[in-house]
Amino acid sequence: MKYIYLLVLSVFVVSCGNKQENKEEIKPKPLMTLVQSHAKTAPVLPTFYDEVKDWKYLKEVDSFFVKYQKISPNEALSNAVELKDLVKSLKDSLKPKKFDIPSVNARINILYNEVLRLADITEISAIEAAEVNNQVDKTMSAFSDINTKINTVLAKIRFENEIDIDVDFIGLDSTRLDTVSKKSIDLRMKEKLIEKNNLDKGSRKRQ
Repeated sequence: MKYIYLLVLSVFVVSCGNKQENKEEIKPKPLMTLVQSHAKTAPVLPTFYDEVKDWKYLKEVDSFFVKYQKISPNEALSNAVELKDLVKSLKDSLKPKKFDIPSVNARINILYNEVLRLADITEISAIEAAEVNNQVDKTMSAFSDINTKINTVLAKIRFENEIDIDVDFIGLDSTRLDTVSKKSIDLRMKEKLIEKNNLDKGSRKRQ
């Protein structure tokens, strides 16, 4: 009888131990569920909205990043694959001509690489919350760089469209201007030349 009692007691102790282990296994990591605030991505300036309003995938990625401003590591990882697909569409799709330039494309590629890293760490079971939060920050920063570059490109084009003198006279190195800039300046100078010729013709007729 004594041996039977000891056997039952041993089975009970082992059973309780297994249940405790199972509870520890399924217990979520508290830090992975804590909502973390991240800096907003830099926007395209309101004055340039019309220039990007038809750029579908840029707008979709921009909207998607809103949910990343306050998000837990677990939620960030669960949304990573969808974000990766959106950024891939942004990278592979046709872009507005003025933005299909090396400086913008390079920043889109950097964003895609950061999103790939975020998606890859979903496969790492031992990932720490701090690592996920850090990668979210890098990814959002990469998108900010795209918008900032878009603002710079558009501001440059606007400036070039407003100048009234040859670039040589204002110290710009024309050999270092990108294709979009050169075309903008050339077009503006041609327009000025046509205006001047028309004025000259009008003056001669009046004489």
